[in-house]
Amino acid sequence: MTKLLDLPWISRVRRNHALEHATLNLLSSRLPGKSLGGLSDAAGFWIIGTVAVDTLSTAVVDALNRLRAGERRLAFHAGCGTGYAVTGIIAGSLAWLGMLGVKDGYRQKLDRLPLVITLAMLGAVAAQPLGTRLQTQVTTNAQPGGLEITGIRVFGSGIFKISRVSTRG
Repeated sequence: MTKLLDLPWISRVRRNHALEHATLNLLSSRLPGKSLGGLSDAAGFWIIGTVAVDTLSTAVVDALNRLRAGERRLAFHAGCGTGYAVTGIIAGSLAWLGMLGVKDGYRQKLDRLPLVITLAMLGAVAAQPLGTRLQTQVTTNAQPGGLEITGIRVFGSGIFKISRVSTRG
């Protein structure tokens, strides 16, 4: 698995994902109550939500410097899609298993509903540590290496803006 994660394109996505999380963590502490999201790829990441360019620029530079200084915890974000995906897959799969063998009748499906809900809830609880582990060991890499910030562009106007943080390395 390590060889796969170290492929150049995948490595860039993982390092950008870590920088995205670190940036969002710093922005959330500097802009309390501000709702922001992110999406990473091999060429950088997007910040979804309105943030002043100077504020974002400072947060990105600080995030990269702090990751380089070894603050790996910044690469973890509780609102990461990795955790949501793992939760959805496990809870949904257990709910599907709970409905196996049920005929087409509405009554049989309704009778099985308490079991399905219980299985889905147990799956959601069990998925949390797995989602965290997957995020910290697979979908992010908190060691930025030679990653460099090459630019920030803002798109949109009014109350809805998205920002593109471009990287290389």
